[in-house]
Amino acid sequence: MTRLCLVGEPDVELRYELVSRETSREALSTYDLREQYVNTVALETVSLGAAVALLNDLNWYLVRFVRDALVLEPSISDEEWLSRSLATAIRDDEIDADESDRFLKIYGIDDDELVEPMFVARTGRDLPEYDLRDVEGTLVVRVTEAEFGA
Repeated sequence: MTRLCLVGEPDVELRYELVSRETSREALSTYDLREQYVNTVALETVSLGAAVALLNDLNWYLVRFVRDALVLEPSISDEEWLSRSLATAIRDDEIDADESDRFLKIYGIDDDELVEPMFVARTGRDLPEYDLRDVEGTLVVRVTEAEFGA
């Protein structure tokens, strides 16, 4: 199963915004919505393609209420998430999944909230330490080269 995690903008209550609107509520009605981290909506889909299609269906809402859309595809990595752009590029065969792990955005996890992402480029097997502040853990997101340089 492919997992999605939508991270809400700080000034909105994401779950409320998504379920209070008819179109997004209908698009999400077949999924079991959870809050994996503070102000997130998490769910499982059957495949990477289904995850990207759902994100496309929700695009109007994502632009307005979502800070980040993350995809966890077990056939690519059990631990590292993909950005929406990278997930789309892999689905469309624009980027080889085996070559998708160089550019990263690492979120700190503090009190079950994703905080202050840090961009890093992988140069070896080990990742740099998250050093923006003291955190309980980290969440690694693979991103495209364009997202990394933005």
